Amino acid sequence: MTMTMAEGKVQDVKTYNSYSLSCTIVISMITVIFGYDTGVMSGAMIFIEDDLKISDFQVSVLAGILNICALFGSLIAGKISDYIGRRYTIVVASIIFLIGSVLMGWGPNYAVLLAGRCAAGVGVGFALMIAPVYTAEISPAGSRGALTSLPDIAISFGILIGYVSNYFFGKLSLKLGWRLMLGIAALPSLALAIGILKMPESPRWLAFQGRLAESKKMLLKVSQSEKEAEMRFRDIKIAAGIDENCTDDVVKISKASKNEQVWKELFLKPTPAVRRILFTAIGLHFFDHATGIEAVLLFGPRIFKKAGVHKKSKLLLATVGTGIIKTVFIFVATFLIDKRGRRPLLMISAVGMVSALGVVATALTIAEQHDEPLWALVVSLVAVYTFVAFFSMGMGPIAWIYLSEMFPLRVRGLGVGIGVAVNRLMNATVSISFISLTKALTIGGAFFLYCGFGLLSLLFIYFCLPETKGKTLEEIEDLFSKKKKNVDAEARQPNPTQTNRQS
Repeated sequence: MTMTMAEGKVQDVKTYNSYSLSCTIVISMITVIFGYDTGVMSGAMIFIEDDLKISDFQVSVLAGILNICALFGSLIAGKISDYIGRRYTIVVASIIFLIGSVLMGWGPNYAVLLAGRCAAGVGVGFALMIAPVYTAEISPAGSRGALTSLPDIAISFGILIGYVSNYFFGKLSLKLGWRLMLGIAALPSLALAIGILKMPESPRWLAFQGRLAESKKMLLKVSQSEKEAEMRFRDIKIAAGIDENCTDDVVKISKASKNEQVWKELFLKPTPAVRRILFTAIGLHFFDHATGIEAVLLFGPRIFKKAGVHKKSKLLLATVGTGIIKTVFIFVATFLIDKRGRRPLLMISAVGMVSALGVVATALTIAEQHDEPLWALVVSLVAVYTFVAFFSMGMGPIAWIYLSEMFPLRVRGLGVGIGVAVNRLMNATVSISFISLTKALTIGGAFFLYCGFGLLSLLFIYFCLPETKGKTLEEIEDLFSKKKKNVDAEARQPNPTQTNRQS
């Protein structure tokens, strides 16, 4: 054995690579912009309704169009990222965000505002697809969970900034305030489009293009040691269909292996593992939004108004509280994800969300039927914040972590794009239907419905999701090909592959 136990422990403790951490922080800027767009629209809609005199239906369309366009953006981004690389896809996303922000900041009428929101939505689709994929592909296995959760932390931080800007820009004139809220996002979009050019390309993407020398050079930068880089390089070559003993700087990858086979392998003739991965990705991102988180984030002022808060400034402050809770509790997942694992946090998150949603639904029903008693207002606020807290410590970030690490390299771009598309479709469904749903079922009834989906998500997590903590991206496909009882048993054991490779 060439490595002592003490040396092994040191390597286990040092799980973060400073270069990969720096890259992840920079890439997370694009999700800060997305989070800002989500959060700021929550308060901006209050002022847009007054200024442009739009109907509830137009408000619903404005709220949901971003996610409908993000659906298409995510599918396009998956293929684009496979052609031009992860880094340049981020540049494209930043430029699209820039165009959308300028249009919304101008916003002379509803049509232009909607066009800007749609453009921003395409940028959102790009961002949500590329940020977790890029992060997962440069991260060491021991810290991949924490690093991959950073873009979701950035989303929460962006939402909080959006809520805070609502409060301060809301003090300006009606015509200027909401336009500044929406248009100011153009500045960080421009800065990111320029700054991202200094970022490295994903080593896995480089290898898949046959650029092996560049891939290995990048792996040496983002790995903990030369030995780990060699191990990752070998696994990546195997995943890309390249002889693991190949020492060429550049090899030719057949077009069929890069393009034509992707749709066939993912949909027409998938392996049992890929079939299960695709089912899991779709199911997880269905439940990620079916429990109603977007209703709380986007329509928080309406919910709090139903609970008994009526003054605009207090409504906006209440949403700031939502942003603070979301940002704080997502750090729980970041610190625990690589220590406790994905499944335990998801199970705790789902149980907490179901409980909180039941209380929210009950309290809002009582508030609506009994002239908004003070205790119902307090219980509603606490329960909403509790729901956001449990979502943020589990379902929110971990759904993206699973998505970024489950798919094999050869289908990862398209697979993640499909997962993001499902996520955005559900987000759009909740956004567009919420106002109509509250009219048809009452606001309490809407949250009882979300609570029901929460119960289903708990069952889905228990039966369908294996533990991926500590596994390399190349090992996870094998993990999904195993039966649940074997997966659960292995999750409780040390990773033998990694132990053998370190020995």
